Amino acid sequence: MDAVAAWLDMPLSTWVGCALVLALGAFVQRATGFGLAIIGAPLLLMIEPRLVPVVLVLFGFTVSLMMVRTYWHEVRLGAMGMALVGRLPGNALGLWLLIAAPMVVLEKLIAAIVLFAVLVTLCRIRLPVNRLSLLIAGVFSGIFGTVAAIGGPPMVVLMHGFAPDRLRGNLAAFFIITSMLTLATLALAGQVRGWHMGVALSLLPAVLVGNRLADRVAHRLDKQWLQAASLSLCTLAALGLLL
Repeated sequence: MDAVAAWLDMPLSTWVGCALVLALGAFVQRATGFGLAIIGAPLLLMIEPRLVPVVLVLFGFTVSLMMVRTYWHEVRLGAMGMALVGRLPGNALGLWLLIAAPMVVLEKLIAAIVLFAVLVTLCRIRLPVNRLSLLIAGVFSGIFGTVAAIGGPPMVVLMHGFAPDRLRGNLAAFFIITSMLTLATLALAGQVRGWHMGVALSLLPAVLVGNRLADRVAHRLDKQWLQAASLSLCTLAALGLLL
């Protein structure tokens, strides 16, 4: 109840700030395939740390559901079976960090995860795709996803060669399954509260607006410019957490 009261007493400016961050993240994810958590995690930690990771995982699941409706014909989840297996120990390790590490350590870790995500996107690292690499990517995806809701970058490293629509479809399908796994892991450890659901419902319109706006205008924007702007914002936010 204290957490609920604290949220209800929060200044409107804080709620608006959270809504704007989530709308921007939803816009970028709908336009590029991922980005909600990479943008949201460092900025929300500055505005309202209690929203990370649970509320971000909930919205990652929501946006992925909307995306997979468009790209379902590109989904080939069978190829990522070992990555899904790797998520299980990864989730457990991430949960241990979330519970055991103090907030100052978590902030640095999340900043490092965001900077890793930026590096992956910029460098377009190519690695062999096999059972071992998928398993390792799944483990790191589980750690990153449970700590900060940023489970995409380890998978993107292996999926850079995919066509854009196939990348978006398979990432969305992967996020749907892994978000449910992460929420179940967090819930079993008592990390999911009723107030998380209330907050998520209050901020849902912002996510829907961001997603809808991307549907309407993203195809008119220069994708390289959009990516550069979003990555610059992520980098600045992550550096702010490190300082």
